[in-house]
Amino acid sequence: MPGAVVIVVVLLAFPVVVGLTTAGLAALIGFFLHRDAEIRHEGSELVELNG
Repeated sequence: MPGAVVIVVVLLAFPVVVGLTTAGLAALIGFFLHRDAEIRHEGSELVELNG
């Protein structure tokens, strides 16, 4: 019986863990891509218009 409870808990927690991990990776990638774009286009007149 304890094994069944563990399996149910793991099956319920797995989608939450995967979702949070994916969201964290997306935030990390977005941060680095935004920083890269700011560095590449520093001094451009379009950066000022975007704010």
